[in-house]
Amino acid sequence: MPNTAPEKGLVFSIDRFVAEDGPGLRTTVFLKGCPLCCTWCHSPQSISGKPQLIFYGNRCIRCGACVGACPKDAQYVSQNDRRVHWDLCDDCGRCAEVCPSNALEIEGRWLSVDEVIETVKRDTVYYRNSGGGVTFSGGEATLQPRFLTECLRRCNELGIHTAIDTCGYVRWPVLEKMLSYIDLFLFDVKHMDSTAHKKLTGVGNELILENLKKLSAAGKSIWIRIPLIPGHNDSESNLQKTAQFVSSLDGVKKITLLPYNDAAGAKYEFIGAVYELEKTEPYLKEKYESIVEHFSAHAGCSREELLP
Repeated sequence: MPNTAPEKGLVFSIDRFVAEDGPGLRTTVFLKGCPLCCTWCHSPQSISGKPQLIFYGNRCIRCGACVGACPKDAQYVSQNDRRVHWDLCDDCGRCAEVCPSNALEIEGRWLSVDEVIETVKRDTVYYRNSGGGVTFSGGEATLQPRFLTECLRRCNELGIHTAIDTCGYVRWPVLEKMLSYIDLFLFDVKHMDSTAHKKLTGVGNELILENLKKLSAAGKSIWIRIPLIPGHNDSESNLQKTAQFVSSLDGVKKITLLPYNDAAGAKYEFIGAVYELEKTEPYLKEKYESIVEHFSAHAGCSREELLP
């Protein structure tokens, strides 16, 4: 008997009325799981490919309900201390079920394609009036290819513009199967040197850059996003190589230089992780503008075209 169960995907957020993830007003569907582990990741809770416990310490009322519910003794509450023993936690979620203040939550829900599409359809009139649509992001959306492809196909049937925000680290045959359903790629380029790329993200960049070239050759529309991380990928040499590479590609409609900010630091505490860039300071205005000027000169575009 064929498997007729509805395809489900692990989703950690669906944001509506988004103006940054493609043209117009959009709904962005964030899927959980990522093959990279970037040191500056702004959504560390998206990296794990399974539902995950989140602890918001500022919400905790120290009632102790979680202590009794946890089968692993991972929750600790006293008059003077409150902590999660993350090394013991297995993300079962029993503590979250009994927490009256939502200090403990499980990040990640298994949703069917129908459930996602029902949310996406709510804002069809806004997509039509603004030239917007739906963007699938992450994590890395292509890690759930069957679910993603079916969502994209359904959006196509509804006439909704589709985009995916991708790190590009995916086997080409997987990506190729969904190409006809994707109107726009938001593609991250993090470093041109593979050794440095592996140090910063956990993987080399050969597959990523090769996929980007193949998307260009396939005639797909591409927006390049380049996160600028102080002291890591903002050297003159790397910026020049990046600018020359992306400007040589066909189909690139937009290039954006994303200045580093440290807003993600607290999110690492929520999952018991360490933020490696804790001491990294955001750019001063003058430094960022200087980077933009240098990049624009090498890429052959105006500085205004590179700003977020």
